[in-house]
Amino acid sequence: MASKFKTGDRVIVLAGRDKGKRGQITKMLPKEERAVVSGVNVVKRHRKPSQAAPQGGIDEMEAPIHLSNLALEDPKDGNATRVGFKFQDDGRKVRVAKRSGEVIDG
Repeated sequence: MASKFKTGDRVIVLAGRDKGKRGQITKMLPKEERAVVSGVNVVKRHRKPSQAAPQGGIDEMEAPIHLSNLALEDPKDGNATRVGFKFQDDGRKVRVAKRSGEVIDG
């Protein structure tokens, strides 16, 4: 089955502590059904001193978020939308926003 989300898509978080935040998908993890979204699900990691970082310290990074907690942003009005698939006249399969009927990629 084709993926409803792709790297570079604008998404809205539907559930969790970052509910309502918007961001862009920077990395997809299809086997885990997760995605890394810029500015969303930021966590702090404590790092021990090492050769690369002799100081060590606390790093902030974006953790992956489950795809069920994300919704695609409608290209027409910017609200959350579900994703459908449609075949165009030339035979290509494209993603379509269920809310407005707009073609997402193509």
